[in-house]
Amino acid sequence: MSTPQLVVHRDKELMAQAAAARLITKIVDAQSARGSASVVLTGGRNGNGLLAALGTAPARDAIDWSRLDLWWGDERFLPSGDPERNVTQAREALLDRVPLDPARVHAMPASDGPYGSDVDAAAAAYAEELAAAAGPGDHGGVPTFDVLMLGVGPDTHVASLFPELPAVRETERTVVGVHGAPKPPPLRVSLTLPAIRAAKEVWLLAAGEDKAKAAAIALSGAGEVQAPAAGAYGRSRTLWLLDAAAASELPRNLYPPASA
Repeated sequence: MSTPQLVVHRDKELMAQAAAARLITKIVDAQSARGSASVVLTGGRNGNGLLAALGTAPARDAIDWSRLDLWWGDERFLPSGDPERNVTQAREALLDRVPLDPARVHAMPASDGPYGSDVDAAAAAYAEELAAAAGPGDHGGVPTFDVLMLGVGPDTHVASLFPELPAVRETERTVVGVHGAPKPPPLRVSLTLPAIRAAKEVWLLAAGEDKAKAAAIALSGAGEVQAPAAGAYGRSRTLWLLDAAAASELPRNLYPPASA
């Protein structure tokens, strides 16, 4: 378990730009070392803001997009192309404008896909896809993600792991179907905490006053069942990227934020 590190930016725009630059560096370094890189994307306004910023970053072309594997931390179980799906939003923000290898873009199944309305079967299939991509040196039945990004909800949820619901208590499976999510749609597919913790680096993104209490709770020693964001950490690094508004209620004596 890595101790959380905090970087606090002036506003959400600067946070997105700085996070995009940081991600470019991580991808390029991984590709230089291993030939490829593996990143888990997140949706929501912060995740999509980062992708949009990456699309306009001057160093964008330093990435070899054909040697990048993209996965998702969670997905709304809706039909293909639905504007509320994370993959649809990611394509609009960036993915359709860069030369990715389609075989390396690992979208979670849709509700009109081969598993129909069976969200649990869809989750099991994604777990199998992750396991197939894992190598002998990887951890927990998933490939070693270089960076796994998560948005933090106002209720402290990450991916589609909501406080107190069964999915956040899962200790064996890497992917689960989520039933009865407290925000629409009720059916989702999500990585579990064990899968998240297999990543080298976990980045948690939070911007806006509505995220301030969640960040403070998660960074103040809360339990992961009550505050799922508290249970999201990487094997080598856990990085909280916040804007000033989201950092406004942080326990500064415990986690003095850096400024950038």
